[in-house]
Amino acid sequence: MRKISKILKENDLGDMGIGAMIVFIAMVLVAGIAASVLIQTANKLEIQAMKTGSETTEEVATGIGIEDITGQKGSLNLSTAPGQLGSRWTALNSILNITICISPRSGSKDVDLENTVVELSDSTAKYLLTYNSSYWKALAAAGVFATAAFGSRSFSNRTAKQFGLIVLEDADSSCTATNPVINRGDHVLITISAAENFKGLTERTDIWGMVIPESGAPGIFAFRTPASYSVTVFDLY
Repeated sequence: MRKISKILKENDLGDMGIGAMIVFIAMVLVAGIAASVLIQTANKLEIQAMKTGSETTEEVATGIGIEDITGQKGSLNLSTAPGQLGSRWTALNSILNITICISPRSGSKDVDLENTVVELSDSTAKYLLTYNSSYWKALAAAGVFATAAFGSRSFSNRTAKQFGLIVLEDADSSCTATNPVINRGDHVLITISAAENFKGLTERTDIWGMVIPESGAPGIFAFRTPASYSVTVFDLY
């Protein structure tokens, strides 16, 4: 009887061991599946984090810096009936041309000016200017404002809100008329016809705007025109 009892006890213990083993194997399988899911999720999160970090770094580092803004006073006093071909406004002693000197920020990637927008406002009107390759020019020997790169000069075409470019420094010739890309060390002038966009800027006019690249931080500026136009060229910013 003792022998049978001993055998039964040993068998019972064996049954419990097999059950524990089955439970253990099941736990290992579940843990393996869970670990696999966690690893896949971690990999996806890592890839997404790297992509987000790269885009954030590019967004922060890339951008346009505003170096200087200059205006030129002029006079337009030829007028005909509004809407007729060749009609012009009367704009005496107003700033008619503006140049915005820009360059890429430190550490910035290449900036394509063809996909850049210039935003201008005087609290009364707001304009969005795009690049026109017809107004890409090399600097004229006679000076900046002697260079014909100031947007649409046909005053009958008042809907053509565009800007031009004058290249100051471009060692690698990356900024061409058809592919205006600026990179490290490049300095260019964005040329804007204030006569075309604002009918000339009179004294004490507040102007603010941005040079908005396709990717990266925009160049932001604001200035007020002088109280009197005693000279021809003004440093506005």
